[in-house]
Amino acid sequence: MRTIFITGCSSGIGLISAVALKQRGYRVITSCRKDEDQKKLIEQGFEAVILDLNNPESVTQAAKEVLALSNNKLYGLFNNAGFGVYGRLNTISREQLESQFATNFFGVHQLTQLLLPAMIEHNEGRIIQTSSIVGIIATLGRGAYSASKYALEAWSDVLRLELANTNIKVCLIEPGPLTTAFSKNVNQTEKTHRIENPLIAKRFTLPPEAVLPCLYHALEHRKPKIRYRVTKVTQLAAIGKRLLPDRLMDRILLNK
Repeated sequence: MRTIFITGCSSGIGLISAVALKQRGYRVITSCRKDEDQKKLIEQGFEAVILDLNNPESVTQAAKEVLALSNNKLYGLFNNAGFGVYGRLNTISREQLESQFATNFFGVHQLTQLLLPAMIEHNEGRIIQTSSIVGIIATLGRGAYSASKYALEAWSDVLRLELANTNIKVCLIEPGPLTTAFSKNVNQTEKTHRIENPLIAKRFTLPPEAVLPCLYHALEHRKPKIRYRVTKVTQLAAIGKRLLPDRLMDRILLNK
């Protein structure tokens, strides 16, 4: 039985993935930040550890627990946990930006560093990241969140190259709009100028289960894709970013 560790399992993509992979026969170790969420996960039959990616000591402790639970034989790491800070850049403090990167990027780096040796030892494994459509194309009001996802994308590309001569694969899942609690939990820096998804996005919004086929493929295919683009919006954004001149893309994003 292969063991996978999933971060951010209190709700949304993380919880959906944990349930689905357990049903699929994986041994799933979950994580969350709050004691009450850990209790709920344990009640659902999961092994669960407390993990706050914004806290280096918490990351170190969680990694130790995961390695002990898996007997130092971990097959999959799904770096899914994260949150968003929304608002114009001139409304975001350095502390808020550091917190955004601490959770969405620095914590991912530290956790992966600590768990990767357990994969290298057995020359087998999958490292999967939850990125975002804004990791492809930056949009107004999402500068901090987008910057953290751009960083994650670049970091994942380099990690993939560094592991090219191993049997450890690195994949990115890039969701567009999904019906999760993510948007409701966003830290909005401007209460009178809230950043919301455009109305047209509702036409293309999918449930979080839309991620599952990509996750299965990333975990199980001999040659997984480097990037999995979830929703039509993400697919179109990737095409536009690649083909359209920057100034034309700016006009589209500004609705001009």
